[in-house]
Amino acid sequence: MLIKQLSIFLENKKGRFTEVAKLMGEANINLTAFTVAENSDFGILRLIVSDVEKAIGILKEQRYAVTVTDVVCLRCPNVPGSLAKIMEIITEAGIFVEYMYAFSQGEDANIVIRPDNLDRCVEVLKENKLVLLAASDLYKL
Repeated sequence: MLIKQLSIFLENKKGRFTEVAKLMGEANINLTAFTVAENSDFGILRLIVSDVEKAIGILKEQRYAVTVTDVVCLRCPNVPGSLAKIMEIITEAGIFVEYMYAFSQGEDANIVIRPDNLDRCVEVLKENKLVLLAASDLYKL
């Protein structure tokens, strides 16, 4: 199961993330998960949102550079060592993780992974009976 993630290129200046958050809020689009990576010139805001197509339209209308990337999202127990076990499975399968981020809620943690081989990653996670999430699962949280 793959989830669509938006990557938005932002100038590295005050208020840019605020503008995106405001646009999404005004359009009634929920930001389910996000992360920001930055350097001295620009930042990349990665988002999982409740309405991908609507968000893309709004962002492009406002002249934001936005791309869509497939990522894997899985649920694991929110206890020490759970992530280590998952990473061991991924590493032993020869899969490289380009980036990842996570968010926890109560007893569960949700991990968003961008591996170098999406299909193989999904296959390995399923073989190991890990809980993969669809976009619709995230909005039930």
